[in-house]
Amino acid sequence: MLRLMSALALAVSVSFASFPAAYAAEGEARSKAGWPKPTRSVKPNEKLCKFKFSNGERTVWICEKAQPCCEWEALNNYVKCGSTVAGCL
Repeated sequence: MLRLMSALALAVSVSFASFPAAYAAEGEARSKAGWPKPTRSVKPNEKLCKFKFSNGERTVWICEKAQPCCEWEALNNYVKCGSTVAGCL
């Protein structure tokens, strides 16, 4: 049981550490000068998410209309589209 819990804790910590570098949100663009344009255009049934972090960096990304726009400043200014079931977990 202890081995299983240790392996699970290690897997979660490694996956969270790699989120910002490995997984960019769809259409994500960042700028400190102003609101950037997303890297692709917004299609029907999608929405543009915008967020300004405390360091002045502005980020835009694209999500499905039903998905929440999620951001975590504590995880190196990580942004993503949430789940319709679990929200921003």
